Amino acid sequence: MLSLRLIIVSAIGVARLAYADTCATIEALGNINVTRPLHPAYIIEQTQYWSTSCSALKPSCIIFPNSAAEVATIVKVLNNSTEHFAVKSGGHNPNNYFSSVEGGPLISTDHLDQADLDRATGIVDVGPGNRLDGIAAKLQGSGWTFVGGRIGNTGVGGLVLGGGLSYMSAQYGWAASSVLEYELVLANGTIAHVSASTHPDLFKALRGGGNNFGIVTNYRLQARRQGDVYGGNLIFQHTPAVASKLLKAVRDFTEYNDDDKAAVIVTAERANLNLVDSWIIFLFYDGPVVPDGIFNNFTDVGPRPLLNTFRRRTYADLMAFSNWVVVRGSVVDIGTETVPIPSAANSVKVMESLHAHWRNVSSTALLVPGIVASIAWQPFPRRIAQQAKARGPDLIEADDSVDRIIIEMNYSFIPQTEYNRMADTLEATYTGVRNRVLAWQADGTLPQAYLPLFMNYGFYRQDYFGRLKPENRALARSVAMNVDPEGLFRTRTGGWRP
Repeated sequence: MLSLRLIIVSAIGVARLAYADTCATIEALGNINVTRPLHPAYIIEQTQYWSTSCSALKPSCIIFPNSAAEVATIVKVLNNSTEHFAVKSGGHNPNNYFSSVEGGPLISTDHLDQADLDRATGIVDVGPGNRLDGIAAKLQGSGWTFVGGRIGNTGVGGLVLGGGLSYMSAQYGWAASSVLEYELVLANGTIAHVSASTHPDLFKALRGGGNNFGIVTNYRLQARRQGDVYGGNLIFQHTPAVASKLLKAVRDFTEYNDDDKAAVIVTAERANLNLVDSWIIFLFYDGPVVPDGIFNNFTDVGPRPLLNTFRRRTYADLMAFSNWVVVRGSVVDIGTETVPIPSAANSVKVMESLHAHWRNVSSTALLVPGIVASIAWQPFPRRIAQQAKARGPDLIEADDSVDRIIIEMNYSFIPQTEYNRMADTLEATYTGVRNRVLAWQADGTLPQAYLPLFMNYGFYRQDYFGRLKPENRALARSVAMNVDPEGLFRTRTGGWRP
């Protein structure tokens, strides 16, 4: 880390300015795009959040840098102010102040949307201003793709800094596992190129450490070979019998599936007064032909599905198609828990008890206007941990001693007056899951296991860093203090802190 320390203490900034309004100072420089509240670009950018609670926070200006050098200039100016600020990639994280700000400058990476591919090697430089559907469209026809998330509207920046779970994770690990080098603007406004060989501790911390270490302006990634895929959804009406079969199916798939090209998400969803009470199955196969029988436990649960969109497509088409899941015009809360899969003998006890808990808590919110409550059961087989480890260290550092399921719990609703009440409802949902898991581990129903939280689905009240291995939390804290000794990112923008 010696060379990085030299970068940190180097005096290569602009002349120190009196503490002032960042927006006005950047405007006075005349070469960086700054928009104010009545500007069309400001208004449009403020709509680009998944949660209207984030859109309701009004930045003093929105700054649109076009290069790492411009980001560096903005950071140097921020060092001469005391304002809170935020940095925004796609705006999919619904936690207030993580990529949104009230009364301070917002740095939008929208113009940092490069996707420069070396077709021979598959190495691609990707800017944080891209969304997953945009990247997939830009790479379509090249024979390569980016190992990203499952919803096309998701921003690259937040996804990769949180780790990033992909349909292809059993083949290639986290989305962050494909990063070869980060171009990073540090807290003092200098630019570092961070790789496993140049700055190994910082490189590891950036893989799952969030926004604690600087502003990433480019991700150099190893893309993967990609042809047509099979993907889409099955939708079933909820009945107790369908629920039991699908919960067993997702548990069994997590343990027994040995085809790394296959992936599933099993989601239950409810809306106002149970006018919607359904199961939505996301199926994916990384190839143009699906092997016989691989998804039978999901397709053969009983009645014919209400809708079946599972078919052969391009990966770009799948990413674009997936955006139907984004609930526009609503406040969104997302929380998560990680669960070791139960033995086959304890499957009904664990899976159905956890699901009954979710239904009981979500029932208390079914009169909230516009409510959509969902729970997504996402396999986290040990193969993902093996593939991530094979591609270098990360802060999550999941071991391959046990298969797990990542549970994502969502509530979306319309009235912002319900924000605190629904935050309590979400907390009751994930806390109930956690308490049950701990009790089952204590009595032997579930195995003891390291159960980190998945940052990309974390709620702001959850202790992400507290659930990491203590040595990795300590590493993240040490690296953050090293690269940001004055606490620019720790104290003046939102996010989880080590």
